[in-house]
Amino acid sequence: MSKCFFIGHRDTPAYIYPLLLIAIRKHIEEYGVDEFFVGHHGIFDSMVVQALRETKEKYPHIKNYLLLTYHPAVKKVEKPEGFDGTLLLDGQEKVPPKFAIVRLNQQILREVDYLIAYVDFITEGSYKLMDKAKTRAKRGKLVITNLVDTIE
Repeated sequence: MSKCFFIGHRDTPAYIYPLLLIAIRKHIEEYGVDEFFVGHHGIFDSMVVQALRETKEKYPHIKNYLLLTYHPAVKKVEKPEGFDGTLLLDGQEKVPPKFAIVRLNQQILREVDYLIAYVDFITEGSYKLMDKAKTRAKRGKLVITNLVDTIE
């Protein structure tokens, strides 16, 4: 089973959506990815949720999981349609709220084989996380697709 995570800017432009769909399908068909993990903060994550929902119609065998930043008792988040579940990573409930998103992203990044990203500029956590991802990629532990590189 291959796993894929997504990171991107909270204000990602809408024209990225078709590129996102293409990248997800490529990961399924060419790389054998069958598990996808996404957060729920910002426009990029919303696009990913929609794209995974749409993709699951064509590839019903894939598993889609919404990552929880906080324990459901603290902040309830509904499982999106087309998703197989929500996931609270071990120890996430003990992280102070100020650091919860960063810790979640760093932890899941260590557990996946692939990363689909839209990281274009240095202004937020996505860029710092991409640096960590590039370090893992250099060691052969992660394959990165940055949608910015696919824009013509």
